[in-house]
Amino acid sequence: MTPGKFIVVEGMEGAGKSSAIKAIEQVLAQHQIPYINTREPGGTPLAEELRNMVKSAAHDEKLTQETELLLMYASRSQLLENRILPALKQGLWVIGDRHDLSSRAYQGGGRQFNEEVMNAIANVTLKGFKPDLTLYLDISPELGLSRAQARGQLDRIEQEKMEFFERVHAKYRELSAKDEDIKTIDASQAMAEVHQEIFNHIETFINADKKS
Repeated sequence: MTPGKFIVVEGMEGAGKSSAIKAIEQVLAQHQIPYINTREPGGTPLAEELRNMVKSAAHDEKLTQETELLLMYASRSQLLENRILPALKQGLWVIGDRHDLSSRAYQGGGRQFNEEVMNAIANVTLKGFKPDLTLYLDISPELGLSRAQARGQLDRIEQEKMEFFERVHAKYRELSAKDEDIKTIDASQAMAEVHQEIFNHIETFINADKKS
């Protein structure tokens, strides 16, 4: 059986990841490609508990930056071993709402953990695994956060200062420019234009996979 493919949607708050995922689902359905969805942090019962620890703003005890970093990768490890890898082995495609690039941007960029620390933890938990394709929805922190605020109550990380999100945005752009498997899409465009770019990237990826 041919292994499935792992497609990830990345982006800051308000970038439109949910609608982007729906657009990917449409293309896969048109090609009759079976898939599952995952989200990070979370995606398994235990990983969802870790997500709540990371995202909740109601802790009586302050969550340290180091704990946040380790919880993110603990959750990712659970998801990878218990859902993503088994699905890929069965020939299913996996659409991921965030993956390691998020930690590189938020913890590496926003929290300013250095690359050596990030690589060491990723090497233990991911063992070299990476997505086959990542669609990065690029949006300015100002616009993204204004969209997120209009959506409702902000979680613990979404309540960070603008300087934090500026570092996150810069790191996303830096890393995306270095990796040919990451396709950057201007998420400030009209939704129809964003979706058209998504359709084009997924169609190109599927056609290339058929030829390989």
